Amino acid sequence: MSVTETRADDAALRRAARLDIEDFNAAYCAVLDDGNLEDWPEFFTEDAFYNVTSRENFDHDRPVGLVYCENKAMLQDRALAIAKTSMFGPRYLRHYITNTQVTGIEADGTICALANYILVETLAELPEGRLHQAGRLIDRFRRQEDGRLRLSSRIAVYDTLLVHNALVLPI
Repeated sequence: MSVTETRADDAALRRAARLDIEDFNAAYCAVLDDGNLEDWPEFFTEDAFYNVTSRENFDHDRPVGLVYCENKAMLQDRALAIAKTSMFGPRYLRHYITNTQVTGIEADGTICALANYILVETLAELPEGRLHQAGRLIDRFRRQEDGRLRLSSRIAVYDTLLVHNALVLPI
């Protein structure tokens, strides 16, 4: 196989992976926007890592995050706690994940990707909506036996300097 053919194959694999990730993220956002929090952990592998952290902490290799989950069971606990015990005013959220880039496909098939995100929140007392959070996602996806993607790691690095108290909800 020539270098040109190898590059074309790599580009085709990355393009296919990017389209799969975009479909994945559309479904992920729909679950969160529709308020189906108990379905959210199903987007992750059993050993998944999920962290929502500030740009400053990320840039200085500080592992602390506003949300920090080391496996799917922790994600399920978080989703259940939000769905069953949290009390807050009615709100609508819209998640937008854009500019997806596949940065690599590892030998074991893990797909590494970057994307930007924004989260818009609309409250009854703020009907015009507001930017809740903006940042980037650093993701690692594993393809399952059925061909579907699952997140083995999602790190949401937020740029927003002021964090609203509703960050309890997933990014």
